[in-house]
Amino acid sequence: MKSMEEMIQAAQAAAQTIQKQMEDAQNTLDGIEVEGVAGGGLVRIRASAKGRVIGASIDDSLLVPADKGILEDLIAAAFNDARSKADAVAAEEMQKVQMAAGIPPGFKLPF
Repeated sequence: MKSMEEMIQAAQAAAQTIQKQMEDAQNTLDGIEVEGVAGGGLVRIRASAKGRVIGASIDDSLLVPADKGILEDLIAAAFNDARSKADAVAAEEMQKVQMAAGIPPGFKLPF
């Protein structure tokens, strides 16, 4: 039978392994790209699955001063589309890490 000290050391080692896996997953998320689209593809926002905006593309047909308000709304919509896709990819990746670590689904990690 293991001593209490051995059990604590094993728990600490497991926690460090899980934390390392979570950090690796966060780094992976920053390398995954998603694209948010609005206006039938007239405005596109590329972002990492971690939520970092990488770039934006605006169709030339929208570059009309009278359409400024529409363009601003489409940019916001494209960003929100990219953000929701990033959130979905991030949740999927984190679930993979939790499953690999034997953590029950829905369990909230403190980091």
